Amino acid sequence: MDNAVPNGTGNCPACTTSFPYNSSLVYEDYYQEPDVSKIIIPSIYALVCCVGLTGNAMVIYVILKYAKMKTATNIYILNLAIADELFMLSVPFLATSAAVRHWPFGSLMCRLVLSVDGINMFTSIFCLTVLSVDRYVAVVHPIKAARYRRPTVAKVVNVCVWGFSLLVILPIIIFADTVPAQDGGVDCNFLWPEAVWSEAFVVYTFLLGFLLPVGAICLCYCLMVARMRAVGLKAGWLQRRRSEKKITRMVLCVVAVFVLCWMPFYIIQLVSVFHRPPDPMVTQLFVILSYANSGANPILYGFVSDNFRRSFQRIVCFRWLESGLDGEQVDYRAVALKRQATSGQKDFPKEHQVSDMVFRNGTCTSRTTTL
Repeated sequence: MDNAVPNGTGNCPACTTSFPYNSSLVYEDYYQEPDVSKIIIPSIYALVCCVGLTGNAMVIYVILKYAKMKTATNIYILNLAIADELFMLSVPFLATSAAVRHWPFGSLMCRLVLSVDGINMFTSIFCLTVLSVDRYVAVVHPIKAARYRRPTVAKVVNVCVWGFSLLVILPIIIFADTVPAQDGGVDCNFLWPEAVWSEAFVVYTFLLGFLLPVGAICLCYCLMVARMRAVGLKAGWLQRRRSEKKITRMVLCVVAVFVLCWMPFYIIQLVSVFHRPPDPMVTQLFVILSYANSGANPILYGFVSDNFRRSFQRIVCFRWLESGLDGEQVDYRAVALKRQATSGQKDFPKEHQVSDMVFRNGTCTSRTTTL
């Protein structure tokens, strides 16, 4: 690839954040940013990373931990949380490169970080598309839903989503590499065979990573609204409609936040291709907004979904007490009930009591129960 053309207009957050566009004017403006941005930008990245990693880890934990959370919809949400969690892993590299103004991690990490960043970016929107289709089937085709909306089917669909995302990011895997920077340093970027490939890649990722999936999502919700209006208050429909309403609202909120967080990023990418590249600081802020979407999803689950909210409360207000011996956390209630089941003992002595924590009125309070 001796004739490869380095260009920073690749349409993925990592490459957009870490290095400026291939223009001497933009490079000059970029490096004239005030030194305070070297502190503020990495600090914002660190905050987004902490919130995203913690929140998505909680989502993954509660879905895997509690049997009632293992529904088809939640399996799709689990896949989205895994994608968001992995998406956050590239943030420390971006924060570092934003602070030092070059890529200090070498060629292999450049390709790895951009590939991981890209595959999880696409997997996130594909997961939201699958979630919207799942809502469409549940609301519009309830009889077929019993056949297709099963955890086993959801797991197969999730594997297909990752496989398709891997195919979509093949250009990133092939062309990502380190390139010399105009200040004498090294940047992580794309080495396109021709300059036009960069423009084509931006349009390619905009179509597959935003426009087409969002269009499919909008179509699903339009069909759902039409179905609800057509059926009206038919017997049995109203109760089922209420049962599906909260889940559908949660998915719709997640989709809406995704669009709000990612639309500025894609707009600025298209502007950079067909017009003069925008101010680098504005680009940085829009890229941060795209990463913030991955941290916002768990917060949305907690506010909109009763099941997720209660599960999160059980994590924060765990039903465990510290052992006075070695500080080990022991669930005495679970241990006592397990001993009762295995020993065949029907009753425990009245003095056998266990303590746990419950979440009431926004605070954790202790509770003692006689077993």
